[in-house]
Amino acid sequence: MTVALKTFKTNNFSKGKGKLVQLLWILCNAFFLKNSLFVFMKFKVILLRIFGAKIGHGTIIKPNVNIKFPWKLVIGNDVWIGEGVWIDNLDKVTIGDDVCISQGALLLTGNHDYKSSSFDYKNEPINIENGVWIGAKSVVCPGVICKNECILTVGSVATKDLESFGIYQGNPALLIRQRKY
Repeated sequence: MTVALKTFKTNNFSKGKGKLVQLLWILCNAFFLKNSLFVFMKFKVILLRIFGAKIGHGTIIKPNVNIKFPWKLVIGNDVWIGEGVWIDNLDKVTIGDDVCISQGALLLTGNHDYKSSSFDYKNEPINIENGVWIGAKSVVCPGVICKNECILTVGSVATKDLESFGIYQGNPALLIRQRKY
């Protein structure tokens, strides 16, 4: 049995920082963000800012959070990032004010283009606007905009933009009703 090895092209992808900064971040991410024993949230915010993240006040980052590239992350005020969240930000992720990203959610900005014979990266930013709630174990896919005050329910997968005040559920996530106050 033979195995064909492919060379993956990365010509349309930039990590945004040099190898030394990337290595330092990998170590800091492992010891301070992904570590379930390290619970000091303010230190996590300071560390992310040192590595280039733009973060407002009142942000809470629970244990076991994984952030790929902090220099491609913008977080507003009063944001809650739950335990086990993975922000796989190969591209920019922008999170507005008063946002909750619940336990185990995945923000996925990139993937390989399966339609390309060279399997190039296909990355797009994610924008999560103000007042959004991303439910536990849900996934936000590349290029998605979660508009103001929308909800992505537990275990759902957002493959397209979520409209303001909409409540979305399923895989792919579909509008099930409007959020009312």
